[in-house]
Amino acid sequence: MKKLVMAAAIVSCSISFAGATELYTKCVQCHGANGEKVALGKSKIIKDMTKADFVAAMKGYKDGSYGGPMKAIMKPQAAGLSDADIQAIADFIVK
Repeated sequence: MKKLVMAAAIVSCSISFAGATELYTKCVQCHGANGEKVALGKSKIIKDMTKADFVAAMKGYKDGSYGGPMKAIMKPQAAGLSDADIQAIADFIVK
């Protein structure tokens, strides 16, 4: 039984990881493969943010309440993401 539970957990994590990496592919060009870049010389380094701050920023980009100079670029990027997508990206990139 324990093996079955462990196998299910591994498969579940693999699916979540795969979904997060797929979602993050459009971010890599500006933010880097590990979220280590200052996008366009203006953004925060997202791998250094807390998960809560990252999620809040992405939700703010999505609703237009966050962003300063990056708002015009990031709002369309965040617009198609669900709250679950945002959380998956946060879990993937923010340590």
